[in-house]
Amino acid sequence: MPERRMIQIAQPCTGDEEWQALREPLATGWLTQGPKVAEFQRRFAARHQVTHALAATSCTTALHLILAAMEIGPGDEVIVPAFTWVATANVVVYCGATPVFADVIPDTYNLDPGEVARKLTSRTKAVIAVHLFGLCADIDAIARAALGIPIIEDAACAAGSAYRDRPAGSLGYAAAFSFHPRKSITTGEGGMVTTNDAALAERVDILRNHGASVSEEQRHHDARPYLMADYNLLGFNYRMTDLQGAVGVVQLAKLDRFIDARQRWAEFYWRELASIPWLRLPSVPEGSRHGWQSFVGYVDEAKAPMSRNEMMGRLHAAGISTRPGTHAVHMLGYYRDKLGTRPDDCPAARDCDHFSMAIPLHNRMSEADYRYVVGQLKGLG
Repeated sequence: MPERRMIQIAQPCTGDEEWQALREPLATGWLTQGPKVAEFQRRFAARHQVTHALAATSCTTALHLILAAMEIGPGDEVIVPAFTWVATANVVVYCGATPVFADVIPDTYNLDPGEVARKLTSRTKAVIAVHLFGLCADIDAIARAALGIPIIEDAACAAGSAYRDRPAGSLGYAAAFSFHPRKSITTGEGGMVTTNDAALAERVDILRNHGASVSEEQRHHDARPYLMADYNLLGFNYRMTDLQGAVGVVQLAKLDRFIDARQRWAEFYWRELASIPWLRLPSVPEGSRHGWQSFVGYVDEAKAPMSRNEMMGRLHAAGISTRPGTHAVHMLGYYRDKLGTRPDDCPAARDCDHFSMAIPLHNRMSEADYRYVVGQLKGLG
């Protein structure tokens, strides 16, 4: 029997270069945060046109570091989109502050600036704008709506993306990126903080290393073996390893090639799937460079031959992985119980939760894979 086809929703694209990049840290014995992380940070900052980039263990910890460095805490509010990964809201709670859910724009899945304006209070200390699926949020409109409140970019999906010719990560007060294997470039797990604010960068640097005033690399190269760090801040162990940094340097060099290829195949999907009346294809505003972490459509069940969930089951049986775009965080049990939120509080996010569908788009797919996905979608009726 022929092997059953299974096209994954995402796959990391790694090869011999990443394997070889691990040799130096393994040979030198420098495995924790060190010279390879420093090189990755320098290159990432240059690519995203910021003065500071600081690696962390994940995008979640990168976001947490930003909020902690801003001293956001109990009594404070942070506006977050209701349609996002749960970590965007969780980091606010980690700081003892309250996430305030704002609805999204259905066409882009990103934060609605009008909703931001409606959710502002005297306790609002920040707005987290998520660049969902690799498309930058309308930062200029959000900044106008937020009346001088700091904008933090959750750029988990947006390495290499751009908004009006400005790179993601350079658009707000600070940003956080992810290098999870579902992202366009990966270090396994891993994240990055970017900012142009020197004071914030210094505080993030200290907080990610237990609050130490002197890094391990500084101690290693110092001629005073008795030197110990002082600890004036309560910090965290959020350091990236040099193994991850070495892989990150190689992956970053491939970023634009990866995104260019994803763009070509996104255009293929647009051409081939435009005739399906029940499938709304992703929207890309003029002037945006979409990073295409995911290709997420929206199923109009009023026109569709079956429900979204039935479609996803059919596609899975045909060997095609799909996922809901993400979830409506205000509908999750923890936040229902903690904040008393209801599905109708953010109706656009509620509907995106029910009807969005991501189909495979990544750098390990062949032309035959893309054509097979198109054929199976058209075959649904």
